[in-house]
Amino acid sequence: MPVERLMPPRPCFAVYTEPTTVEGKHFAAGTWYHGLKQSPGDDRGIPVDHWICAPLFVVAETVDSEDGSVGRLLRFDYRGRTVEWVMAMESLAGKGEELLRALMRQGLVVEYYQRKLIPAYIASHHRLDQVLATTTKPGWHAASGAFVLPGRIIGEAEVRYQESGRGARLFTQAGTLDAWQAEVARPCLGNPVLILSLCCALAGPLLYKVGVHGGGVHLVGDSSSGKSLAQLVAASVWGDPGVFAASWDISKGGVEIEATGRNDTILILDEIKRADPKRVQEMAYAIANGTGKGTMTREREGRPKLYWRLLALSSGERSLSEHAAISGNPAHAGAELRMVDVNAGSRRHRAFDDLHGLSGEEFHRTLTVATHGSYGHAGPVFVERLLEHDDLDRLCTRFAEIRNGFDVHNAQAGRVADRFALIALAGELAIDQALLPWQEGDALNACRQLFAEWLARVGDGNAEDRQILASIADFIDRHGDSRFSCIDSFVVVNQRAGYWELHDDQRLYLFNRAGLAEAAPGFGLDRIVKALAAAEAIAKRDAGKWQKNYRLKNGGQTRLYVIAPTRLEVFAGQEREVDRDAEHGSKNLAC
Repeated sequence: MPVERLMPPRPCFAVYTEPTTVEGKHFAAGTWYHGLKQSPGDDRGIPVDHWICAPLFVVAETVDSEDGSVGRLLRFDYRGRTVEWVMAMESLAGKGEELLRALMRQGLVVEYYQRKLIPAYIASHHRLDQVLATTTKPGWHAASGAFVLPGRIIGEAEVRYQESGRGARLFTQAGTLDAWQAEVARPCLGNPVLILSLCCALAGPLLYKVGVHGGGVHLVGDSSSGKSLAQLVAASVWGDPGVFAASWDISKGGVEIEATGRNDTILILDEIKRADPKRVQEMAYAIANGTGKGTMTREREGRPKLYWRLLALSSGERSLSEHAAISGNPAHAGAELRMVDVNAGSRRHRAFDDLHGLSGEEFHRTLTVATHGSYGHAGPVFVERLLEHDDLDRLCTRFAEIRNGFDVHNAQAGRVADRFALIALAGELAIDQALLPWQEGDALNACRQLFAEWLARVGDGNAEDRQILASIADFIDRHGDSRFSCIDSFVVVNQRAGYWELHDDQRLYLFNRAGLAEAAPGFGLDRIVKALAAAEAIAKRDAGKWQKNYRLKNGGQTRLYVIAPTRLEVFAGQEREVDRDAEHGSKNLAC
């Protein structure tokens, strides 16, 4: 039975959710335009009625929390589900074609020949009682305290996610949480790399709460070792692993977009060999620092930067510094600290430690199938339970307790320890929530183990110092006999880097200023000397100087840096007590 209503004053728009009779005239469900057509000699006009689209509601005014831009919250039904979409008011500029494309893309049924009336209908809603905050990126909404996901708001807050409708649907779900716990989370037990990867995906929402800087973990191992499977496990926390995971095969601007779209969660980047070696370190800095590159509009106005806050999970057959070296760029210690190498190739079963009675192939296949069968539940549930027990002081206290178990003395290693401790905290909280079917301490022990392995490789000293000392040691290995000669000889050397002399049956290398600067590219001479002094690698010097004055056989004299090679470190962070006499054999004989 059609609902009866009175006709509002024309011209006007009206929305009918069901067949409706208005002053004896029947109208189908939809959005209608009731207008007046002017005709000669008739000042009142002839009533006209046009069905323009399915029922479309302008629910509220919206204000973007980042830039203050205004919009409208639109709502309509499509095939039994309700669609909500935040429209920017600027889409009504011009003919509104951008608006129509977005609505039709999402399923709004439109009368083609009356489509031009839809922007006018939306624009007719000048003042709305309800005003909602919006955000263009997922994650924590600072003003409301809610956690925003596309199509879902976790927490009691009047806030909405604003999207263009063109991007990939990242935060999707399939299967059940119970199936994910049994088939994905449980097999991770006994496998530190898998535990770390899964907990890394859960740790993203804690960055804002605890105040830890972003950064990443880089899984290093040979091809087909299981690194990609660890990333699939991590991706299944938030969405379809085949869609949620990204790739290093992307520009720096693309990384910024991918990171913003996963704010407060995790950015997964597969196969570092696909990254541009010239830009990979710059991209690692950007991911960790959470700030995009500033650009300008054609009007020379600053375009808003992109911002994000997340952890990254990378993988590759080479480390970050090894990949950057392909282009001839020196490794930056800061980039290596922001994307920490984790051994995922030479464990008991390559990337795994426990196959739970299966062969390597069976374990890999079973877990891969499971990640594609159930996904997208754990992350939102983890945030829900965080909000149910929203005690920031307790959370920070728990983090401090876990962090105390990562004993380091250097500030740089401490920053890496913060990251591993945060990942461990996420895992232990999820265990407390009964979200992960593990025992208390499983996540913490795995993170401690992998952190200890990293620390054993690089040491607890300053990363830049290690890099400088390793570069000088490598320079001596490459050029010790071609660009250095005995200080007491008359040998002519092309592109001389210095000299050498024997002291207690060991060869000391006497660098000139140019040679020492060349030996550690990317660092100033003062910084190089500081690292050598800290390592006690300067064997001789004059009072008040870091150099020693030498008289040369040709009658001249010069000031040289006297370096003891046995005090230098290699990339692994271990002092290498190299017997240079044995290395050079007869070259240790007097000149």
